[in-house]
Amino acid sequence: MTLARALYSVAMWCAQPLLRRKLRRRALAEPGYAHAVPERFGRYAPPMDSLLGHSTTGPMGHFVWVHAVSLGETRAAAILLAELRRQLPGMRLLLTHGTATGRAEGEKLLQPGDVQVWQPWDTPGAVRRFLNKFRPAIGVLMETEVWPNMVAACRQRGIPLVLANARLNERSLRKAQRVAPLALPAFGGLAAAWAQTEDDARRLRALGTPVGGVFGNLKFDVVPDAAQLARGHAWRAGAGRPVVLLASSREGEEALWLDVLKQKRPSANESIDSNAIENIANQRLTTGAVQWLIVPRHPQRFDEVHQLIASAGLTVSRRSGWSAEAPTQADVWLGDSLGEMAQYYGLAHVALLGGSFAPLGGQNLIEAAACGCPVVMGPHTFNFAEAAELACSAGAAQRVADMAAGVAAAQALASDATARDAASARATVFAVAHRGAALATARAIAEMLNRRAGSAPAAPLPR
Repeated sequence: MTLARALYSVAMWCAQPLLRRKLRRRALAEPGYAHAVPERFGRYAPPMDSLLGHSTTGPMGHFVWVHAVSLGETRAAAILLAELRRQLPGMRLLLTHGTATGRAEGEKLLQPGDVQVWQPWDTPGAVRRFLNKFRPAIGVLMETEVWPNMVAACRQRGIPLVLANARLNERSLRKAQRVAPLALPAFGGLAAAWAQTEDDARRLRALGTPVGGVFGNLKFDVVPDAAQLARGHAWRAGAGRPVVLLASSREGEEALWLDVLKQKRPSANESIDSNAIENIANQRLTTGAVQWLIVPRHPQRFDEVHQLIASAGLTVSRRSGWSAEAPTQADVWLGDSLGEMAQYYGLAHVALLGGSFAPLGGQNLIEAAACGCPVVMGPHTFNFAEAAELACSAGAAQRVADMAAGVAAAQALASDATARDAASARATVFAVAHRGAALATARAIAEMLNRRAGSAPAAPLPR
């Protein structure tokens, strides 16, 4: 063990009480964080043994381990897993997560014989217990998750650990370079990385990562839920006016949006004629010619966002209170559900991209495009830089300087039926044109497993 990793390991071991305290705090808002906490430290309940004894015809008699830390990575993993199961019949999945929303979403992906646990905290002891327990044939880390002790332990045991749908922005590269004695062995210890873009590949190579190819973004391979999309379209037809969605909004962005609406009202000092007085007195802080729909990124913020909007004098109708036929009328619709983004994009004529109006890097715009929903995005899209530029070039999205310009652009597009229909068609074409990452990644994983199977005898499944 290098000195850098030894110091890191001591720090991670000392941080365990802080992690436990953080989990207790987060569990107050999201009870999922209180579930199976010992798993995070490589300790598993006795029922796990019965799951490990399940017979399998999978590769080398071991699990294919996929780590998807949060909700977005889990949704990308779902696309990859569908193709992996076709490439590897009988595959047993070991699925790990770091967040409660990721784990809840991941439960939907499990089949008989699969196992789901928390990602182990990156101490040598927890990692050792995790690998002793499950003995994966391969580890597939989604997008950005590279942990020094896990990489070193897998390399020592001959377990190929790969980074799929890999991305690395300039900010993350600079951070990694500042801790080069720790980061370089971690990235260099991977068996392979398959990057989303050429720029991601360049940055990964700068850290010594063995980049095996540039396969594109798995999220382009998403197929929207047809029933959700149809329900959204039906609700949109009954809305009576164009619908604009603030999609996957992050903290602070709803306040920016409300500030824009407030600026549209006349000030107390403005000169107004007597005929307008009654209209202004009755005017709400609103909405204008469009119906607003807001879907916060994180479920723990649903109540907070509701209160924020209501405090501004707007009426709010929450998805959890809608009937099957249609949303309840209100100034603002609030999407307070998980797993229904296809429905929300189907309901909207245009979407403002959350995370892009505050310096947070932007959320995934690909799902919107796959649903035929054109996007208006702010200046901050470093998490999806190439996808954002490609979408703009294809006419599936447009970039604006700030929230005020975003609201104006979205309302203008939503109110022009001809322009919005053309933008919707371009969004669909854009999404379809960039598919194929799932098949390429699944084939690369299968080939790696086959090479390993041909070079070493299969070990028995742990009991």
